Amino acid sequence: MRLHTSARLLAVLAALTVAATACSTPTSTVSPVGDSAPAASSTAAATPTAGPTASAESTPRPSHGDAYAAALQLTVKGRAPKTGYDRDEFGDGWQDTDGNGCDARNDMLALRLTDLEVQGDCIVLAGTLADPYTATEIRFQRGGASEVDIDHIVALSDAWQKGAFAWDEEARVEFANDPLNLEPVDAGANRQKGDADAASWLPSNTAFRCAYVARQVAVKTEYDVWVTQAELDAMLLVLDTCPGEPLPARGDALDVVIEPSAAATTTATPEATPAPTATAASSTDPRFSSCAKAIDAGYGPYVKGEDEEYGWYRDGDGDGTVCER
Repeated sequence: MRLHTSARLLAVLAALTVAATACSTPTSTVSPVGDSAPAASSTAAATPTAGPTASAESTPRPSHGDAYAAALQLTVKGRAPKTGYDRDEFGDGWQDTDGNGCDARNDMLALRLTDLEVQGDCIVLAGTLADPYTATEIRFQRGGASEVDIDHIVALSDAWQKGAFAWDEEARVEFANDPLNLEPVDAGANRQKGDADAASWLPSNTAFRCAYVARQVAVKTEYDVWVTQAELDAMLLVLDTCPGEPLPARGDALDVVIEPSAAATTTATPEATPAPTATAASSTDPRFSSCAKAIDAGYGPYVKGEDEEYGWYRDGDGDGTVCER
């Protein structure tokens, strides 16, 4: 009887020892997540944990440059109607707004062309253009085919629909002749662009797109020209590929990128399209009511003594050329 009781007592003591050990030793069992899961103890909550390991995805990107920041500051609005727009609203042809004695067109040709041939102090007769839009070299010859245009980086019509309609004439003339907004380029590319903004057209030379968009941002910032949401999105998409792109200022030299493998020389040849016929008594263009409309159709410039069409338009700056871009 005593032995039996002692055995039972020893068994109970052994069971208590096992239970105590189990309560003091953490198990590897994961508690289920849910309303019935026990709350975390205050001790566990107060214990600091190590932060996540840095990875390529979490590494900060390089800071964006002035062009990107300026783009974000542009006013975003819808495009206004084109009602009332005419090229002449921005002045009659090219002007000498900087007072150096030469009009803006000849200033830009002299600035960008190499192997220059110049008549007098201003009139550029010939030269070679490293075209930023197509990454080709173009031989410019005054009076030849219209192979080189002076493009408005922000098109006049685009500016008109985004604020310029409310400017006075002086501001519009300044805008149309500001070197910041001018670039000699391949005529075909320029006419393909028309009055498109960045949402609708970008240069085929992808290496130049960052500089091109940065120029548009600079011009729109300088003159408080607004952008549409689609246009801003397109600008930022380009500038995201070159986050450090600076915002150009007036007088900044332009880096024209020409890829050697893509470069080709284009020589101007006479236009195959015959000149329109007109009677000797005619003093106006029988097809177009203004230079702007002739230019939009792909005609001009017309040179005094070389093109019959010259007599159909007024040479406002007296440089011997009309219907110039």
